[in-house]
Parts: sequence; structure tokens; C-alpha cells
Amino acid sequence: MSHTVIVAYDGSAGASRALEWAADDAARQGVALRIVHVLAPWPYDISKYAVPGGPEAYAEGAGRMLAEAEQTARELRPGLEVSSALLDGQPAKVLREQSGPDTTLVLGSRGLGGFTGALVGSVSTHVATHAHGPVVVVRPHEGVTRNEIVVGVDGSPECEPALGFALEQARLRGATVRAIHAWQLPVHAYAPEVTFDMDELVRSRQRLVAEKLAAWREKYPEVTLIEQTPCVHPANALIDASSTAELVVVGSRGMGALGSLVLGSVSRAVLHHAHCPVAVVRS
Repeated sequence: MSHTVIVAYDGSAGASRALEWAADDAARQGVALRIVHVLAPWPYDISKYAVPGGPEAYAEGAGRMLAEAEQTARELRPGLEVSSALLDGQPAKVLREQSGPDTTLVLGSRGLGGFTGALVGSVSTHVATHAHGPVVVVRPHEGVTRNEIVVGVDGSPECEPALGFALEQARLRGATVRAIHAWQLPVHAYAPEVTFDMDELVRSRQRLVAEKLAAWREKYPEVTLIEQTPCVHPANALIDASSTAELVVVGSRGMGALGSLVLGSVSRAVLHHAHCPVAVVRS
């Protein structure tokens, strides 16, 4: 799946959950874990908000924090190859540059600088929107979890990498994949003078999903793959399914997204409102 798992860490509760998720994922894949902390310039570049001891003290404290995070990761997963790095710059930009097709970048839903009322912090949202590879945003799970991964499916090419990511995660975890293709009635369906065959609409959606998943079933015969085609808004279907899932996987843009949008409206809604970790996977 990836050659390195990178986790952003700032000592917050959200970052600690992300660290645990990333260590488990790296161990399952048999790859290295890299823990990074970004030294943002604003605390000591503005005299009014200067950190006592200056940037040297700030960097020393961050170094100790990373050392403790390394130790925690090794205790969680003995034998895991772990390294860490202090990076300079604006966190969102630096973390985005760490991403790539050969990495999985893991972040907490909110760090130390997040607003209390925000569901997902600005840094996590920016990175998930603009990263060059898979991004997993980890948030506290709400409710009972079963060994299942949920993935959104539509007819767009953007869902193919998401399907691959979901199935590989399921293979490593011994989990089931629930592939959800949610759809809504055509606008004209609400006009009384227009007739339509509801049964045929349902069958056409089922055929679309079956065709989309056929090659993936052959590639991952060991993974139980469940198909669902509910007539409901896609975001609502995925968010509801997340209440009992270990992970929800979405593509960066689906068929309904405007070409100018980097992250589609459905993926953005799931990122902000899902009840479990969310992976955003782009082609």
C-alpha cells in the first residue's frame, strides 16, 4: 500500500490517537513509521507572543516531545522501525509537502491550535484537501465498532484508488468491506407528469456497483465485500455507516463534484462529520 507511514504529532489528545493509529497501520503493513512535528514560526517571530527562552527552548521542548512519542510507538508496537523529525514552516504547507503516493499521512482531527468548536481543524482539513497521497484523519470513535471498513463508490475514476485502499486495509485487518453506492432520484422524478421505473433505477445502480467491484473481488478474494445501493444522499449514507465502522474511505472527488473543487462536497462532509477515522484517497 505505502512505503512509509507519517504521523503529525503535537502532543495533543488528537495527535496521540493519530500516533496509535499510525503505529498500528505501519506494523500491519510492515513499513517504517515517521513522526514529525512542525515548528511554526509565529510563536517566537512576534515579540508580543515570544516563547520564554526563545526558539531554542521551543525546539528543545519539541525534541523531547518527539522522543517520548517515539518511545510510545515502540511500546505500542515492539519491533516497529520508528524515526522522528522536527520540521520548520507553516504546518499545513509542510505536512502537505510530506505527502505522496508512497506515503500514508496520518493526522489528528484537531491539534493544540484548533478551535474547540471545530469538528476538524484547519490544518487537517487543508492537508486532506491538498495532499498528494492518502491522508487519514483520526478522530475519537463514537459508538460500538465492528471489524468493517466503509468505502464510497460511484462511477467516477476517483473512487478506484479509494477502493484499492479500503480493500488493502481490510486484507491487513481481516475486516469486511462495505461498499456503498448511494444515489438520489432524478429531479424530474418529482414532477407528476414524468413517469419513471423505480425498479429499473434500482437495478441499474446495482449493475453499476457490481461491474465496478468485479475486478476488485478477483484481486481480493479473501476479503468479504458487501454491496449497498441505498436511495439517499451519499454523505448521509457514509456518515451513518461510519457509526459502526473502523474506517471510512472516500475519494477526493466524485461524479457530482465541480472540476474546480479539490475535495468534493461528499468527501468534505464525511471528513467533518464521520464517527470514525476517515481516509481521503486521491488518484
